[in-house]
Amino acid sequence: MALFLFSCDYIEDVLPDKDPVDRADKIQPKGPNPEWGPDIDPQMLAVIEQFQSYNVVPYPMLTAEQAREEPTFKDAYVDLLRENKIILKPANVNINHMTIPNGTGQQLLVRTYTPRSGTGPYPVIVYYHGGGWVITNLDTYEASASALAERTGAIVISVAYRQAPEHMFPAAHEDAFAAYQWAREHASEIGGNPAMVATAGESAGGNLAVAVAIMARERGVQVPEHIVSIYPIADGNVESPTYELYENALFLNKALMRWFFNLYVPDWQTEVHPLISLVEADLSGLPPTTIINAEIDPLRYEGGVLADRLAAAGVPVERRVYEGVTHEFFGMNALLEEAVAAQRFAAMRLKDAFME
Repeated sequence: MALFLFSCDYIEDVLPDKDPVDRADKIQPKGPNPEWGPDIDPQMLAVIEQFQSYNVVPYPMLTAEQAREEPTFKDAYVDLLRENKIILKPANVNINHMTIPNGTGQQLLVRTYTPRSGTGPYPVIVYYHGGGWVITNLDTYEASASALAERTGAIVISVAYRQAPEHMFPAAHEDAFAAYQWAREHASEIGGNPAMVATAGESAGGNLAVAVAIMARERGVQVPEHIVSIYPIADGNVESPTYELYENALFLNKALMRWFFNLYVPDWQTEVHPLISLVEADLSGLPPTTIINAEIDPLRYEGGVLADRLAAAGVPVERRVYEGVTHEFFGMNALLEEAVAAQRFAAMRLKDAFME
């Protein structure tokens, strides 16, 4: 398995549509690079500085309910663009909401993004947002979900799974699987092709994208056509080399990851849960998988281990690591060339899978 580190020179060659990313060059950070990110991309650092300007109380010092009311990386990204008069162009998709059953007697909210171009039935991507299974929501990750729909020509179903500590493990995983199973059985009701379904997600959602495929295999349901797992939580170990390197990084660090685990998987330090520690799971029989990592991210190391374990299990896998960016960079395509490149790579892999 090859590991690719992309330089800006390479991205320039393959990204002719640099509007508005080209205008983002004028956005520069105000202070020096942090110790944990000496080579950080200047626009990435500008987003982080914007976030720091809110004087957000560190989430681990708050309750989950309080943390959900605090500003997020998306707020910093959007505010920074607005202050620099860079207008976000809406994706060419139709957005709708619906509820589906999740097997608990409750209803599960999902948001669908349907391309306005092309004709159905469309392929389907079941997408899971990040937030450590604790914080954030569909709005926080709308840029990622809508970009995937627009770039792949697929319907994206973004899932508002239950969150901890109100709903601990495996609640989010069961909701994630319920949404995937619904897509397999009912996608035709929203113009999708139920025989052509992939999973994708970021961070905790990147974990869910892989875990759902494992659950599908174990429960006799057809596995996804493809998995796109973006900086996934893939191990319950917070002592890896990149946790040490980026212990104090933003937008993810060791203290925050421990807080997530404590709330969603309280016994994480004494028990191994293969749906959490994907590197310990039986990965055989999973579909071709794409893993995207950020260089400046505690989860980078375990993304590489997951890719190696998948390859050892006979799963076709391709992984790319994007330089100079941090956790949560994927949806910042109006600002970061690395985000544009990562979105294009994910879309290419998904479209290739849908054509097979």
